[in-house]
Amino acid sequence: MNIVSDTNIFLAVVLEEPEKESIIQLTSETSAVSPEILPYEFGNALTAMLKRKQLSHKEALAAYDAVSSIPVRLVSIDIQQALKLALDYNIYAYDAYFLQCAKQLSSPLITLDKRMKQVAREMKIELVE
Repeated sequence: MNIVSDTNIFLAVVLEEPEKESIIQLTSETSAVSPEILPYEFGNALTAMLKRKQLSHKEALAAYDAVSSIPVRLVSIDIQQALKLALDYNIYAYDAYFLQCAKQLSSPLITLDKRMKQVAREMKIELVE
């Protein structure tokens, strides 16, 4: 089964966040799918953590290497539809890309983002929790 996986899922695993074990259990028999923007989101998240002094340069680069080694199928999504979702639900376009991906593929979504979960429920997108 495919699961659309948000950026925070991958980062939680490689950065040893408390949710790591639960994420591994929930996704062990699945295939990860994400929009093509995923690698860019990794970089953005890691530089944000560096600026907040949560990671050093070396840790950020190691985290990128680790997260890049996780198998995930990157897919093209309908950007215009995602933008419409972002505007309709007053969310960031980056979050809408993952929601659009789940909708487009009729696949469940896994995320740690509470607002994204709320919008997914409103859109009748299955959540993996």
